[in-house]
This record gives sequence, C-alpha cells and structure tokens, in this order.
Amino acid sequence: MSKTIKVALAGAGAFGIKHLDGIRNIDGVEVVSLIGRRRDATQEVADKYGIGHVATDLAESLALPEVDAVILCTPTQMHAEQAIACLRAGKHVQVEIPLCDKLADGQQVAAAQKQAGRIAMVGHTRRFNPSHQYVHKKIAAGSFNIQQMDVQTYFFRRSNMNALGQPRSWTDHLLWHHAAHTVDLFAWQAGSPIVQANAIQGPIHPELGIAMDMSIQLKAANGAICTLSLSFNNDGPLGTFFRYIGDSATYIARYDDLFTGKDEKIDVSKVDVSMNGIELQDREFFAAIHEGREPNASVAQVLPCYEVLHRLEQQLAG
Repeated sequence: MSKTIKVALAGAGAFGIKHLDGIRNIDGVEVVSLIGRRRDATQEVADKYGIGHVATDLAESLALPEVDAVILCTPTQMHAEQAIACLRAGKHVQVEIPLCDKLADGQQVAAAQKQAGRIAMVGHTRRFNPSHQYVHKKIAAGSFNIQQMDVQTYFFRRSNMNALGQPRSWTDHLLWHHAAHTVDLFAWQAGSPIVQANAIQGPIHPELGIAMDMSIQLKAANGAICTLSLSFNNDGPLGTFFRYIGDSATYIARYDDLFTGKDEKIDVSKVDVSMNGIELQDREFFAAIHEGREPNASVAQVLPCYEVLHRLEQQLAG
C-alpha cells in the first residue's frame, strides 16, 4: 500500500486528541472522519484539526468507502464490540487500552481479526515509550535481565472525570485498564509468560462501584517477579512509575523519560523517531498496514495479558 491511509477516529475526548496530535507528525496518514457522543463538541475538535466528516454513530463512518482504518478511543465497555464492527466492515483497527473488560469479549475480537484478515492492534503504549524501549533493547542485547519490576500507578480520581477534568460517561477501572499496562509490559520485557498472579483490593467506592486501591503480584516462568500498587486515592505525585531491578542495572521509567537507580537521567531521545509514545504507537499501526504485517501489540500478542486479568478478577470475586 503506497496511498495515503485514511482514518476514522472514534472518541473526541482527552485521549482521542492525543492521537490527533501524534498523527499530525506522521506522513501518509489523513484523519477523514471524527466520531463523538456530542456532535457540537466533536465538530469543534474536527474544525481544529481540519477533519471534514463528523458523526455521532460509528456505523456512519464505517460505511465510508474511503476509510481504511479506525482508531477507537471510546469508553472501555464499547471497545470489543466496536473493534469487531470495524473488522467486519473490512477496516483495520487500533483500539485503545484495554481491549476488553471481559476475557470472552477479547477472544471474540481475536477470532474476528483472524476471519477478517485485517490489522487489529491494541494501544499498549508502554511497549512504545522510549524509556521502556531502551530497557527492551538492553534485554534483547543480553546485557540486562529483569529480576524484579516495582510499579506504582497512582491517580486522584474520587469522581468520574477524565484527564481534561470533564465528566466521564463511563467508569474507569484499576484492574482492566491501568493494571493491563503493567501486566502486558512485564511479560513483554521479561520475555516469559506470567505463571503466577495474585491480587488484593481495598474498599469499593459507594458511588463509583469500583475498588479505589489494589495490589498485584506477578511471577514469570523465567523467575522474574513484579509488584504493582494501584490507587485512585493518591493525592500526588500522579502517574505510573516503573522501577526495573536487574542483574546489571536499575532503571526508573516515568512515561517517556528514563533514569538510573540513582536518579541520573538517561538520554533516550535517539531510541526512536519521536519521544511521544502515542505517536510511536500510531506509527507502528500505520507501518503494519503499509507493510502487511502483524504489529507490535497486536490483539493476538496482548490477549495473554487479559487472560491474567481474568484470573485476577476471579480471584478477587472469590
């Protein structure tokens, strides 16, 4: 494929805008349709980014013959059903993390991808952040092996607001969304499947109906371990912080930035063509379409992560 890839983006909220900003830097790609829940707000974003078509129904955009691919930045509960709809419409699809909040739904997406023969990728951004890529290259070169990952995922989210401080139409989830980043990253970096997984959670929020605090322990088949602490109750600092403890070094990753165990900054600016993990994720999606290959973070590659989350959910429910 040498022609411009024409994209429909569903979800004109905080994360959809991050994708639009990243795509601006990628040659050979044009966003031709924007789908949002509220037409007026969606039109406002479309006008800002020069997008000609606006819809409030994904099906309307899927019916456009010029659309080659779709990026889904919609509420978690819609991801699997919408991804399947895209594939059945003959479109390539990238769905933001998480792929699903029920394992059976994720398995259905994997089956739909095989049947459609289209690219289906999940936004597991940590695989693309330059900080984590730097560590991955060390592992691939055989100069660093993980003994332990210590991860903190902390937010202050006692009301249902998005990253822009706007009310959400859905409820976020520590296990199926935020833990998914680390569960997948740990298995990918360890190069070994997760064979043990344990979880405990704190009280259920009376209005949101979710646990606001959670602790997860993981062990890979090669012996590496991971400890993950998650909270929606933490009043700063906010974000996700990764400590890689290995046989030859310690690394601390804060999104796209990387530091030694002594907090000395490591230059990761030459690791990839951008320092923006979302842009790099999108570049991989479009490159896989152009080259007709399986992308990093394909549905098939990340499905084991959701199998682990399913086991943890069962454990917590028991």
